[in-house]
Amino acid sequence: MFWNCHSYYSLRYGTLSLERLVGKAKSLGLEALGLTDINNSTGVLDFVRLCGEAGIRPLAGIEFRDGDALLYTGLAMNNEGFRELNEFLSRHNLEGSPLPLRPPEFQNAYVIFPFESFNGHKLSDNERIGIRPEHINRLVTSRFSADRGKLVVRHPVTLENGGESFMLHRNLRAIDHNTLITKLQTGQAALKHERFFPVERISNPFRDYPDILENTEKMMAACQLDFDYKAVKNKETFTGDRYDDKVLLEKLAMDGLEYRYGKKNAEAARRVKHELDIICNMGFSAYFLITWDIIRYSMNRGFHHVGRGSGANSVIAYCLKITDVDPIDLNLYFERFINPKRSSPPDFDIDYSWTEREAVQDYIFKRYGREHTALLGAMSTFKGKSILRELGKVYGLPAGDIDALTERPFAAINNSGITRQIYQIARMMVDFPNIRSIHAGGVLISEKPVTYYTALDLPPKGFPTTQWDMYVAGDFGFEKLDILSQRGIGHIKDCAAIVAENRGLKVDVHQVDKFKRDPKVKSQLKNGETNGCFYIESPAMRGLLKKLKCDNYLTLVAASSIIRPGVAKSGMMKEYIRRFHHPGRFQYIHPVMKEQLEETYGVMVYQEDVLKVCHHFAGLDLADADVLRRAMSGKFRSKKELERIVDKFHQNCREKGYPESITKEVWRQIESFAGYSFSKAHSASYAVESFQSLYLKAHYPLEFMVAVINNFGGFYRTWVYFNEARRCGATIHLPCANHSRYKTCIIGTDIYTGFIHIDSLERKVGQAIDAEREENGTYTSLENFVERVDAGLEQLILLIRIGAFRFTGRSKAELLWDVHLLLRRSKPNEHHNALFRPPSLAYTLPKLVHEPLEDAYDEMELLGWPVSLSPFDLLQTEFHGDVRARELTKNIGTKVRLVGNLVTIKYVRTVKGEIMHFAAFLDAEGEFFDTVHFPPTLRTSPFKGDGVYQVYGKVVEEFGFPSVEVERMEKMALRADPRGG
Repeated sequence: MFWNCHSYYSLRYGTLSLERLVGKAKSLGLEALGLTDINNSTGVLDFVRLCGEAGIRPLAGIEFRDGDALLYTGLAMNNEGFRELNEFLSRHNLEGSPLPLRPPEFQNAYVIFPFESFNGHKLSDNERIGIRPEHINRLVTSRFSADRGKLVVRHPVTLENGGESFMLHRNLRAIDHNTLITKLQTGQAALKHERFFPVERISNPFRDYPDILENTEKMMAACQLDFDYKAVKNKETFTGDRYDDKVLLEKLAMDGLEYRYGKKNAEAARRVKHELDIICNMGFSAYFLITWDIIRYSMNRGFHHVGRGSGANSVIAYCLKITDVDPIDLNLYFERFINPKRSSPPDFDIDYSWTEREAVQDYIFKRYGREHTALLGAMSTFKGKSILRELGKVYGLPAGDIDALTERPFAAINNSGITRQIYQIARMMVDFPNIRSIHAGGVLISEKPVTYYTALDLPPKGFPTTQWDMYVAGDFGFEKLDILSQRGIGHIKDCAAIVAENRGLKVDVHQVDKFKRDPKVKSQLKNGETNGCFYIESPAMRGLLKKLKCDNYLTLVAASSIIRPGVAKSGMMKEYIRRFHHPGRFQYIHPVMKEQLEETYGVMVYQEDVLKVCHHFAGLDLADADVLRRAMSGKFRSKKELERIVDKFHQNCREKGYPESITKEVWRQIESFAGYSFSKAHSASYAVESFQSLYLKAHYPLEFMVAVINNFGGFYRTWVYFNEARRCGATIHLPCANHSRYKTCIIGTDIYTGFIHIDSLERKVGQAIDAEREENGTYTSLENFVERVDAGLEQLILLIRIGAFRFTGRSKAELLWDVHLLLRRSKPNEHHNALFRPPSLAYTLPKLVHEPLEDAYDEMELLGWPVSLSPFDLLQTEFHGDVRARELTKNIGTKVRLVGNLVTIKYVRTVKGEIMHFAAFLDAEGEFFDTVHFPPTLRTSPFKGDGVYQVYGKVVEEFGFPSVEVERMEKMALRADPRGG
């Protein structure tokens, strides 16, 4: 009877997880159960597996709705029918077309129309009418009273019970409709009895119509889904034949071996042969070849990429140019990620510039076919304060009361009947699916059409996307390929192009071995001169590099991992630095730690270290250790399996006779990695990209900073990078109609701010200024500009106020007067290319008083930062501190006053739950200094937004890195804005 069940994947409608749905069915002794979520098939793969484990025959389909109106329900007879239903829904999702009132005739799926709204067309062989028990009395007067051959029982299941579950459902429906719960209409929510009952209670109303019960049983008996959860679902071959794949991979690997290592590297040749045996025996040749094919395409297009992920442990990946990390140099072993219980290949994450990723994705879809390719979906769930805010709106609470709900849960205002109910519902909603979204970069390439397994959505990205996430994909046998984007690659590529244009030099950014040996790069790295450099520019990373006196690749690889929150939070980052400086002054917690982790001074730094410790210290087999590693990187979701491994870890340690204190400490360090750990290959890939950035910054600092500015998305705000460019010797110019482009550009050592940075300036105007100048030469006057560029009065005023027409030699006031007169005479662009132009009007303005401070305030308003003056020039005082940032190391232990422009604040919660801050400032010379703000100081001297601050505190140092422990701080007043109101 129960073929029409909803799980919580019927978003903001269903109230049952798949586990609870199947569990309830098992407790009732049901032999068959059907999942038909609303307009999606997200839960089907997990549902079929859970039913198999529970001894229940799974049925599945999709309930098709138009808003709240139920159109019909599709129920798959078999896997082909499931594909038909998925393809039907996918087609309408991808086209954006409404669902028809009657679907096409499916060959392997039933379509069940609701009795209460059936429009009376002639039914085909696979069409049925579903009648609810409460509607049986209407049957007598209906057209089906005498011909009941197509009638089946329809009893939807949406709720777990008629109490809390029904209340939860109504709240979800109100959230979905963005309405007050009191205004929820009939038809917008399920009925209170849409839940499991004993079969007898559902069939009893049909006692006079046994044929309807028989029809239902026959329909359900004709349906069953079955999936193979062990086989890999990815595309099986690249060439069309496994043997040909093997031959091609061998050929490419041997060619790459010579390219990477030369002809006489015996160790590399041995590793290649060994890896080829593993890859071919485990059936991973196609995965490597498909990845190679994507890389080949992107390199032919001139795209830059960074290959990372556990696949970077492979020498073959290095030979195929998938990665630029040499596993032999880093002592990385491919086998660490291949074990007998793992049937999926090691994963590859391929990073591209944010401007190029979409072209690569488009190639993948066209090369491997849209039927067989999809982006990987993701699921956004109800979490934390957002639940309370949604429920607060549903109950009509004022904004202030909703703030109190989220920020002050124990306040007296939250002790009412309504707020107690909100908290109760919120607890029930935690982790419920809310919105289907898209994974950051996962792409699936399937052997069978993807619709065999899921319906597809079309999010804003414009590519078909699965309705389930990476966890379902991984459990089912799909291995995703991550095609990601980041700004770091963009600025590396752009910098090389800017150097070619500005200096006429060709820079090969792939000579990483040369970069690692470059003295200038080493010095810059050691001194933390890393602003703008990928992954190593944050204040914390700058500090770590200085503390480690990092001047080489291997130390940077380690630094890239120990900066991660897990290692830092556990206290092991500080311990690593201490041991790094004093390698003979510490004891390993256990001999196994020395044996396995001597390279990292007994500190677990990488995912591989966790594998080593779990295997060699706790005696877990590599398969269990790998499950633990995957769980810590967020790629494993079975809590039960994880708990089993954790118990086994502690049990094994007890059996080995380890003291409880040692076991607890080792486990504490492992646990601190959760969600944050990097593999060594991943850290090494990041370090390669960091070295590319460092080389460009060391040798072409101005071009590099322009590239960083134009790619946006760095750690800091744009003005910080302009400051860095000035610090490196550039002259920074305001936007100029005759020199600037839409994005920032450089001519020699002069950097012209791009029009893109002017607030409210339209993109088309900014781009037209540059395009028109390139085509027809420089602008000779404001009038000439107005004639040639189609810009309205407001846009022209913005350009005048930012100083874009300073080449005319006229003041802003004169130009503002000019532009009003010009536009009064004619429309913009009216006389462009005209043979005869009206004469210019001559007039004389009285001399107006103008001071530079006015310009600075215009710049702050339109750009967000001043250019013609520094922030320190705007202060009411000329005091810029007792000392400068560069003098801090000479003042360790001394209390000093510094003045700095606030750059960034890091919020940290102490063990007591109080807030403290780490902040970074730039002093009047443009140099960084770092500060620490403990909770008592923040209570008396809090931050008051952006601006220049005077800080007073004690200079301290840790491993040679100075900072100031702030005791007092005040925001400094600026000179009054002379422009008036």
